[in-house]
Amino acid sequence: MKTNRLLLVEDEADIADLVKLNLESEGYKVIAAKDGLQALQRMKEENFDLVIMDVMLPHVDGITVTENIRLTNTKVPILFLSARNNTQDRILGLKKGGDDYLTKPFNLEELLLRVQKLLSRSKVSSENDVALHEYNFGDNYVNFDSFEARGNAGTFILTKIESLLLKLLIENRGQVVSRERILQTVWGYKVYPSTRTIDNFILAFRKYFEKNVKKPVYFHSMRGVGYKFTEK
Repeated sequence: MKTNRLLLVEDEADIADLVKLNLESEGYKVIAAKDGLQALQRMKEENFDLVIMDVMLPHVDGITVTENIRLTNTKVPILFLSARNNTQDRILGLKKGGDDYLTKPFNLEELLLRVQKLLSRSKVSSENDVALHEYNFGDNYVNFDSFEARGNAGTFILTKIESLLLKLLIENRGQVVSRERILQTVWGYKVYPSTRTIDNFILAFRKYFEKNVKKPVYFHSMRGVGYKFTEK
């Protein structure tokens, strides 16, 4: 049975130790980060099933950390812990990408129940997704788990954003994917990049994978509509 890996972001050592101890007693693997910068670094290096995020953190606050996480990861559940308990703060946390919001001081049993519920919901969502781990098209290949790809210049590594965008287009091959859907699925964030930014990713894909960049077979920009991946 898989052990769920949790990232606990909390700068108050007493609270962090208490929460970590109780989560571990429930069978979770808990990795702790004491500030926002450590949290961002952990998220780049490792995969987590859930994040417990304090709002008031040194260096980078929890809201900003969450915004950054959501640029590349729209699925990991994020539970905010905060001493700020007014309605506006709760709404802000949820708007910026949080899935739940628990105020301090909190009941440990309630925290554990909320963690369990978020993990259960995430598991159901993942099981309903059609898993696409790798894909071949023409002489090209991409592995969406390792970000490894093979194209015109041989083997190379995609960035996370490139991998997410490429996966979305391939999953919807033959269909036009709107800019709005790309922004929500890939960036998952309210401050969106421009259409030109997406165009630049499509141009990069053509350089990676198309035999003739000026006459693309796979990657198409549909002006004013969206973008499409097609097979030969």
